[in-house]
Amino acid sequence: MKALLDTSAYSGLMLGDPEILALLANSTQVLVPSVVLGELYSGFRRGSRQNQNEIQLQAFLRKPSISVVDVTSETALRYAEIDTYLFSKGSPIPRNDVWIAALALEHGCVLITRDAHFRELPLLPIRP
Repeated sequence: MKALLDTSAYSGLMLGDPEILALLANSTQVLVPSVVLGELYSGFRRGSRQNQNEIQLQAFLRKPSISVVDVTSETALRYAEIDTYLFSKGSPIPRNDVWIAALALEHGCVLITRDAHFRELPLLPIRP
């Protein structure tokens, strides 16, 4: 399985969440959006363990099965499709999460997340 990791799933992973651990163990490749990195770094800077959290994140990102993915013009088109769809349903989700969903669709990934609002997107495979 090719997976894309959301911020909530990374947090769960660092807390030893058995479901997240099992999903990642069964993934051939794990993509981490640069958008997620921004959310993580922002959270680290607001916390009292910035240094330790950043060291832990860098160690995670060095694993061979982990890749960081950036937003592209293709991602922007998918973002527009998702955002328009959610707007028409009256079910907006946080803007960063629209980017994360767009990257998951663009790269053909299962989105690993604990955020239920992603379920508003019927074409996006989500775990757990």
